[in-house]
Amino acid sequence: MVSSDVQLLKQSKTISDTELQQALSNGTWTPFNPVTVRSIISMFDRDNKGGVNFNEFAGVWKYITDWQNIFRTYDRDNSGFIDKNELKQALTGFGYRLSDQFYTTLIQKFDRQRKGQVAFDDFIQCCIVLQRLTDVFRRYDTDQDGWIQVSYEQYLSMVFNVV
Repeated sequence: MVSSDVQLLKQSKTISDTELQQALSNGTWTPFNPVTVRSIISMFDRDNKGGVNFNEFAGVWKYITDWQNIFRTYDRDNSGFIDKNELKQALTGFGYRLSDQFYTTLIQKFDRQRKGQVAFDDFIQCCIVLQRLTDVFRRYDTDQDGWIQVSYEQYLSMVFNVV
């Protein structure tokens, strides 16, 4: 972000998800994932105005920078993408214990470019969704054994509250 962008943000008082999407780069010459941008905005938009003010933007920028550092750590071949093995290393490092088959599912779900790997913005979205689903699951896993019993409607509510 350049100083003219910062000045514009100070004048407009709020940066929208569209403006943030235009300011971000995922390293693939494609627009930053709009779902990821909306997810990030919603995390920092404390008064639900549909954007972030200058002070909230500082948190957004730090959040994105932190994710960028994590992404670079696990993008071992510096390809600008996270492949299945790199995703497994990253999520294992975050404490997840998932099957190889599920990592394939994650790649298929979050690989918008259909290359068998995920770009930076999609990696963030993958991690956000996984964390939100995990949080919801843990609310029902009262004995913390990794198993829950829910009705179909409870399950739908859990999923729809995340997506």
